[in-house]
Amino acid sequence: MKRALWILGLAAAMGVQGPLIAETVAITGATLQTMSPAGLLENGTLVIVDGRIAAVGVGIPIPPDARRIDARGRVVTPGLFNSLTRLGIVEVSAAEGTGDGQVKSDRITAAFDVADAINPRSTLIAVNRIEGLTRAIVAPQPGSSLIAGQGALIHLGLSADLLVRERVAMFAALGEQGAELAGGARGAAMLRLREALQDAADYAAHRKEFASGDRREYSLSRLDLEALAPVARGEQPLVVAVHRASDIVAVLRLAKQLGLRLILAGVTEGWKVAREIAAADVPVLVEPLDNLPQSFEQLGATLENAARLRAAGVRVAFMNGDAHNARNVRQSAGNAVANGMSWHDALAAMTIVPAGIWGLADRYGSLEPGKDADLVIWDGDPLEVTTFADMVFIRGQEIPMESRQTLLRDRYR
Repeated sequence: MKRALWILGLAAAMGVQGPLIAETVAITGATLQTMSPAGLLENGTLVIVDGRIAAVGVGIPIPPDARRIDARGRVVTPGLFNSLTRLGIVEVSAAEGTGDGQVKSDRITAAFDVADAINPRSTLIAVNRIEGLTRAIVAPQPGSSLIAGQGALIHLGLSADLLVRERVAMFAALGEQGAELAGGARGAAMLRLREALQDAADYAAHRKEFASGDRREYSLSRLDLEALAPVARGEQPLVVAVHRASDIVAVLRLAKQLGLRLILAGVTEGWKVAREIAAADVPVLVEPLDNLPQSFEQLGATLENAARLRAAGVRVAFMNGDAHNARNVRQSAGNAVANGMSWHDALAAMTIVPAGIWGLADRYGSLEPGKDADLVIWDGDPLEVTTFADMVFIRGQEIPMESRQTLLRDRYR
């Protein structure tokens, strides 16, 4: 009783919303897709204690005080992860006042941090989490500069604070978009990015001289130089949106020269240079449904892109850059399987692979003891579009399976 009262008081002080996580839950009889060395477990049991996975296995003991959930005929997976979204920073795309993911001033670009504007009460959070999405990267979009700013890692739970990690990566664009923002040529965009990173490195090494006016003039503001310094040191990942095969090779070369922690996003023609990407050990964020060229830099678009990249040994994670339909990453994964990717690799691209890319592998991405209890109970194959989530847990909290959409459905049924 004392423990319960203490937790209740702590939750109130922290502004926690929704049900508390201080309970023991046992999910029994399930097909567990653990995404761990344990592999697939039939008729498995998973025990949640105080928000974390306490035990996973077949025939394991169940704590006597556990709330039991019979999951016979159901599939349990880790919660899904979309590696590039606009969740919490875009509510209505056509209403400019609800968009906080883009800066149209060139004075502050790299220093721009989406974490300052994420809205945990966005109606889109519930829309996405009841379909199994439990973690996401929220990324800025380029405005007046090819350097868009810094993204954030969030969970989609019931807390008033969704931030798991701010400044998780710096985001930039090259290719056609970068060229347009740099004056019209790809070479100019590469020069701008190289200059910005070199200036940031020089600034970090000579802060005192800069403050006293004894250093050359830099191409960026002080705030942007401060923000880019961890990128220049190889400490913060740089996510570069790029599509054409030649542009991918060019940014791989830049990353090697400057010692950057590179992540590639988009990579529509990535399959053409998959060996080079794999050799550089650079992960990619892919939308598997990109199969029609939307520009000249995407002429090589194919539904087999994800499968070919993975076959070459590239670490592939899925994304779609959306807010309303970030949940559709699951449908994209199913299409990747239909076009050559293994079922396991497609699920991994929404769970354990992004956990590794974004530095969460010790807490998320698989059903293993000690990890956060982010998991979904599905009524069938989670990569089938006709499958639905029966229950969703985020950090051990059972999520109410309702959203603005379900409430409107029920109201007007």
